[in-house]
Amino acid sequence: MKISIIGTGYVGLVTGACLAELGNEVACVDIDKNRVSTINSGASPIYEKDLEPMLKRNVTAGRLRATADLGEAVNATDISFISVGTPSGVLDYIDLKYVEKVSSDVGKILKDKNSYHLVVVKSTVLPGTTEYSVLPLLEKNLGKKAGSDFGVAMNPEFLREGNAVEDFMHPDRIVIGGIDKKSTKILLELYKDFKCPVVTTNPKTAEMIKYATNSFLVTKISFINEIGNVCKLLGIDVYEVAKGLGMDSRIGEKFLNAGVGFGGSCFSKDVKALVGKAKEVYYRPIILSAALEVNEAQPLRLVESLEKKAGSLKGTDVAVLGLAFKPGTDDMREAPSIKIIHALLKKGARVHATDPKAINEAKKIFEKHERLLYYDSADEAVKHAKYVLIVTEWNEFRRKELYKGKVVIDGRRIEEARAADEYEGLCW
Repeated sequence: MKISIIGTGYVGLVTGACLAELGNEVACVDIDKNRVSTINSGASPIYEKDLEPMLKRNVTAGRLRATADLGEAVNATDISFISVGTPSGVLDYIDLKYVEKVSSDVGKILKDKNSYHLVVVKSTVLPGTTEYSVLPLLEKNLGKKAGSDFGVAMNPEFLREGNAVEDFMHPDRIVIGGIDKKSTKILLELYKDFKCPVVTTNPKTAEMIKYATNSFLVTKISFINEIGNVCKLLGIDVYEVAKGLGMDSRIGEKFLNAGVGFGGSCFSKDVKALVGKAKEVYYRPIILSAALEVNEAQPLRLVESLEKKAGSLKGTDVAVLGLAFKPGTDDMREAPSIKIIHALLKKGARVHATDPKAINEAKKIFEKHERLLYYDSADEAVKHAKYVLIVTEWNEFRRKELYKGKVVIDGRRIEEARAADEYEGLCW
């Protein structure tokens, strides 16, 4: 099939590369010309495991290209995926300006196209957005009726950063929310070779499946962190509790790793948006609000534990291992490290920070500060500090010798860190 992907962030670029890998002709569209040039050179503008080799392979084979010309890409393809960002807006609602702009622009382009075209919303949007925002904008600018002259569908993504390529190629399920049978049928054909269950439903339900998924995972993480906080006060190892808990087939073992909390571009933003949507229809989502509250406080517990050991942090050298919100990515959006470093600097500490991939991203987030220093290696960072905080569980930090002679407060259960002179787990 001939496919255009509008937006080349994590979701758009991974979707485009993987669809090209499956033999489709893919045109990735972005307004950033430097990003377009990078992709066309076979390089990836973001760090994501296995993505760059796949991009290079498909660009070389002629199955994937990038362009800044939206009109050319849409006219040359049969399916367009809208994969632009949906950042948080006022009162934590998602900002639909990019989705709405693309919807309007695609509608204007398709106005003069005679052949049937399917527009698929891949961006994460609140229930009702595809039917009550995207579809009307397409119809208004196209001057044609959805369902007869063109198709519309919602196809949410379930990609984990750091494992996105694997997740796309081997998904747990595929969800298709078409406005009609023809829209659904086209996507079923596109995904026909995938060996996984396929859920076909309406757009509103497909959108809610995405939000419900992230909301459940957020709740599960905050739940085990809260259990961990209680366990620590009772002298119980929460990881032993989680092991027994996860053996229950109704619960499962995934997302039961207690620690410093979740981050990333999706979890917090999506749950806050769903909380806002619930309030819009006069419902107060108690569980979701509590899950967010637990996560807000969890990173600062690491700093509190440090203060109990070190006393005043003024002038104290502290190594922070890990800046990205999770290993396998350079993404620092909503990363626990941001709150931790801000708190340390506010309390007067000197921070020696390191991360295998995210140092450049960190420099964009934190203002230049004489007490915030960056190191390319963990060995260099810990060399300058007595106290070590483990914030991200990179494999590079799983070395016993790294912690010899140090006082470690571990937010990610790195077993090798127990070799430290003094070791404490955040909530175990």
